Formats: sequence, C-alpha cells, structure tokens
Amino acid sequence: MEAGSGSSACSARTLAACVIGGIVLGASVLALHHAGSSAIPSLPPLDAVRRRLRRRRHRPVRVYMDGCFDMMHYGHCNALRQARALGDELIVGVISDDEIKANKGPPVTPLHERMIMVRAVKWVDDIIPDAPYAITEEFMNKLFTEYNIDYIIHGDDPCLLPDGTDAYALAKKAGRYKQIKRTEGVSTTDIVGRMLLCVRERSSDAHNHSSLQRQFSSGHGQKVDDGGSGSGTRVSHFLPTSRRIVQFSNSRDFRLVIDYFLNAGSRSRFSDSYIDGAFDLFHAGHVEILRLARELGDFLLVGIHTDQTISSTRGRHRPIMNLHERSLSVLACRYVDEITTFNISLVVHGTIAENMDYAKDDSNPYAIPMAMGIYHRLESPLDITTSTIIRRIVANHEAYQKRNEKKEASEKKYYEGKSFVNGE
Repeated sequence: MEAGSGSSACSARTLAACVIGGIVLGASVLALHHAGSSAIPSLPPLDAVRRRLRRRRHRPVRVYMDGCFDMMHYGHCNALRQARALGDELIVGVISDDEIKANKGPPVTPLHERMIMVRAVKWVDDIIPDAPYAITEEFMNKLFTEYNIDYIIHGDDPCLLPDGTDAYALAKKAGRYKQIKRTEGVSTTDIVGRMLLCVRERSSDAHNHSSLQRQFSSGHGQKVDDGGSGSGTRVSHFLPTSRRIVQFSNSRDFRLVIDYFLNAGSRSRFSDSYIDGAFDLFHAGHVEILRLARELGDFLLVGIHTDQTISSTRGRHRPIMNLHERSLSVLACRYVDEITTFNISLVVHGTIAENMDYAKDDSNPYAIPMAMGIYHRLESPLDITTSTIIRRIVANHEAYQKRNEKKEASEKKYYEGKSFVNGE
C-alpha cells in the first residue's frame, strides 16, 4: 500500500515536470516568433530549397579547353576526350591565326579549316572562334559569365607565353583550373618535323631504300633524329591499346538503331554507305567529304588503306602518319559510324583525291561497285589533299624550321621529366 502510493507520487511529479517544460519551451518559441527577424533569421520554405537544389543538380557542368589545333591529330582528339570526361559539356576555344603567329609562328592550317576539324570531333559541344592564346582576366570573366564555364582545362605540359609566364596562371589562381594528361608520342611539332625530314631525305638521298618515312609508318623504335639540322623530331612507334580504341569508338551504341526503327517509316532495312581512303594527315577536306557521305545513308562505314598500299601508289615517303595513328583520327570524327553488318548500299568517292585516274587503271578498285550500280561520286567541298598540307610546309620551310627549333627545348624537357608512359 505504501509502496504503491510512493510510485504514484513519483509519476505525478514526472508528469508535472514534463508539462512545465513544455509550457516553457512553447513560450520561448512564441517569444522568438514575436521578436521578428532580428532575433532569428528567416529560412526559405522547404519547397524553395528543393527547387534550388534541383536546378543546381540539373545544370550541366561546362568545361572549356582552348588550343591551336593546327594540323589536328589523335593527340588533340584524346585531349578533348579527356576534357569532356571532366564535365557534361565541352566548349572549345580555337585560337586565332594572328595569336598563333605572335606566340608560336605561322600556323599550317588557317582558322576556318581548324574550326571544321574541331567541330567534327565527337566530344565537342560548341566552339569559340578567335580565342586568345593567353587566358586574360577579361576573357576569363567572359567565360564564367557569358558561357557559364565551370572549369578551364589544359594538359600537363607547360604552356608559356613569350615572356615566360604561365598562360593559365589566372585560371589556376581563381581555383577554376583542371589538368589532363598529355598524349605522348605525337605533337604538331613532331608531325611537321616528319615532313621536313622527308623533304630533306628525298632531295639528298634519292637512292636510299631504307626510308626514314618507312620507319615512321612501320613504327621502328622511338628515337630522336635531328637529321643534322639541330631540330629533333620523335620517330613514332605508336600502337593503340584496346583501351584506347574503345575510348575512341562510337558511344552512340543502340540509340541510333532504336531511333531508326521508330522513325524508319516504309524503309525495310538499314542503308549503309562506304567510303575508303588513306586519311593521311587527317584534314578539313577529309572531314567535309565524310560529312557528306554520312548524309547519304543511315550509317557510314570507313575503310582505311594500309601503309604498304599508300607507299606503293604515292611513294616510299608516304604515309606521314602510320595506320594506327590514322585510324584513331578517323574514329574520333563524329560522322563515322561503327556497325557489324556490311549491308552496303553505296560506295562513295570524292572529286578531290591524290589519284583521280583510278578508273583508267586495269586494277580499278571501284570496278565492282560501279558494275553493281552502287558507286556514287560526291563533289568535294574543299580542294585540300595531304599533298596540299605538305606543300604548305615546304613553301614556308624556314619559318616552320624555326618554329620547331623553338619548341624543341620544351618538348625535350617534358619527355626527360617523364618516368612513366601515360595511360590516358
């Protein structure tokens, strides 16, 4: 009896304490409410916070990368691929001819050709023409405000202005800079050097059948050869790994097929176009004929000639780029598709090519598609061939030689500082 009475009294005291505490807490909250915003900051409604987070989550991360992209090669394409992987949209600045001339020497390819090349790379979403060589404060603010750029990207190789300062110093200071790995084994300087060496070899040793260019094409050992000029060039032994080929392969997978069946209408099968070529020193003329060929069918299949085939028809100094290098340049082009069934409806060829007398030969490579009535000749939009690019180099030999000598020191320093082979 007495124990029960004690327990009841304790419960009553606990209940009373809870009631009093609740009253005090309620009064405090009421007082804060009447005190206004000066006592406690007002918070946005929960749905407003959710909307703000949703907008932030759905806004694409936009990254910017600039470059000369002169004589564009698979190294450029791999840099753009890596840059695109750091964001949702890649905006590319193509540096003007005047800026290149002032900072590096004369460009081989003019701005309009370089823009065609960059726009055709499958990882590029938009381009900014006439971009400055150095990221100035004014241009950086323009990128952040007008183009909504989140990060500025560049490779791990140094990019110095004529006065020796870092071209990306301001972006790094602003905390908006990200770095990617340089693709080793190739550069515009290297490719120009290959052509200059070939020109010297052809004029000085016409009877030497162990051509240096065959070393380029066959991949015989990587070395630096200065040809007695003092300007070294790296002999390529590049071979693509299966990983690199997958990275460059078309990522549109089955969406094209699904779209086809949804929108095909009365068409009963896929229409595949086929075009072949050397695609040496992949240039704007190649890109434009591939673009037109792609418009003729649902898929575009591309055949690439072997090094031996090119050498037999165009001389032992060709090709400049070996088969593996040429393949990656073609794979990076947004107009080229990959499909396992060769249900070819059209075989396409342009009106501008190195050899336009193939129809007169006894071994006409297009005789079968011509006989089948599926050969189609396209008017080439640009009058450019690989020989055009080589002639540009030869015509301005001294200027490009000086440009290569200027670049040689930084190239050598970069490679000497590397103790591993880049896997990106």
